[in-house]
Amino acid sequence: KASRTSSPAAIGRIELGGRSELGSGHRRGAGGGGGAAGRAAHHPPPAPPARPRRWPESGSELPPSSIRPIAAGDEVRLAFGSCRTSPPHEPPHALSRAEHPSGQGVDALRALALRALSEDPRNRPDALLMLGDQVYADDLSPAMREVAGSRGDADGAPKDELLTFPEYALAYREAWSEPAVRWLLSTVPTLMIFDDHEIHAEWKISQEWLDEKWREPWYERRLTDGLMAYWVYQHVGNLTPDELDESDLFARVLAAGDAARVLRPYAREAAFQGGASRWSFCRDLGSSRLIVIDSRAGRELARGGRRMIDEGEWKWIERHAEGDFDHLLLASSVPFLLGPGLHHLEAWNEAVCDGAWGARAARLGERLRRAAVLDHWASFQESFRRLAQLLTAIAAGRLGNPPVSIVLLSGDVHHSYLAEVGFPRGAGVRSAVWQAVCSPYRKELASKEKLTMRVANSRIAGAVGHALARLTGVADPPLAWRLAVEPSYDNHVAILELAAGRAELRVETTAGSDWRRPILRTELERTLA
Repeated sequence: KASRTSSPAAIGRIELGGRSELGSGHRRGAGGGGGAAGRAAHHPPPAPPARPRRWPESGSELPPSSIRPIAAGDEVRLAFGSCRTSPPHEPPHALSRAEHPSGQGVDALRALALRALSEDPRNRPDALLMLGDQVYADDLSPAMREVAGSRGDADGAPKDELLTFPEYALAYREAWSEPAVRWLLSTVPTLMIFDDHEIHAEWKISQEWLDEKWREPWYERRLTDGLMAYWVYQHVGNLTPDELDESDLFARVLAAGDAARVLRPYAREAAFQGGASRWSFCRDLGSSRLIVIDSRAGRELARGGRRMIDEGEWKWIERHAEGDFDHLLLASSVPFLLGPGLHHLEAWNEAVCDGAWGARAARLGERLRRAAVLDHWASFQESFRRLAQLLTAIAAGRLGNPPVSIVLLSGDVHHSYLAEVGFPRGAGVRSAVWQAVCSPYRKELASKEKLTMRVANSRIAGAVGHALARLTGVADPPLAWRLAVEPSYDNHVAILELAAGRAELRVETTAGSDWRRPILRTELERTLA
């Protein structure tokens, strides 16, 4: 086991437990298609050779991992959230930012795991969705800073950030090897999608940013190795057993003496691929459907033609949104709907960056875009409006029977909130539509950052942002929404409970919890349908 201080030597000794998987899925992109389809049914592969037991560890007091498959018609309890740093679970790191500048607060994911260990197994989450920033390549723990700092010169790459696949592997190991968290991931089926920090802060925020990074001699290595690590430590766990059986890439990785020779060309191709995503996926959870959208790697960034996702991705989303299910969940690492002030500010900024106020203002707009990290759906207005059209069509029953609820799930913004969505009269909408944002698991904002976010989410900011957006010619949004409660800026985990005709949300926080005995306190409960 790692020591409580998580030294580099200790990190190197840890072995990850397996992630449990969900069945019944549909994956977008080229994560491995290939020629194995159908062969397993007629020619079962030989039984693998016996291997030593890795989990639970010998002498462990943790209960054995037990996976409960989700059947059609089952009630489903889905836990979700995003943004989790991995410093030690002790002071000063487990203190709040107000108590110590290195504080990240009490880890909500670990608190969830500890509770799951002690409660009736029937009350555990049926699935866990992690919505990005599972590791921070550019915000390392003390142990990982020591690892990265010991690297020799590599084309001027920052020595306080990740660069190589072995460094990424150690970072993932550190993130998921705390015993309770490791047990949770081996017991609760887990799905994941990246955001920016798995690669670099502000990854693909703009074409100017991307051009700047490609001029760095080390960036290709960072991106390629980061995507290799993502495939191994996150993406493979999103694939169903059938998809793994059919994946030529997965078969070649298993057979390779050195899997890097197989994965590196694949990851490099993905790194250079513009537009199309290969990371989105879809899962059926009981009688509900979850569509997880890659809203980061597949961006198109040309001025005047910014797209969060390309045309092929839209068709894939629309195809999987058709059907007859009780609830439809659309997940994106970055929020679809921000607070009104932030939404209008981002829409205004995109217009300025595209030249609405001239070339000089466009340059200043680019600086603001990056400094304030204005890269959510609102700053990709074409994609935002198309999403609004899709939501209207689904909720009005134009793509099949309308679900009881449509819930948009997101993270990224380091505060949690719930927004209720409304549509114009005559739209014929019959579904309840909500946006639920849960962030962070463990990445507490400083006091000044919290104040900035409170101001940005205020009514005054909404009025000012709306006026600015109109001055640049941005049309009003085609739908309306309101924050159901004031945003919360602590560490959180959310639980969405889905059943026939019913959807309920609970958001829990570790705020005020003792780091020695982490507990979760309910901060919000709301019936969505």
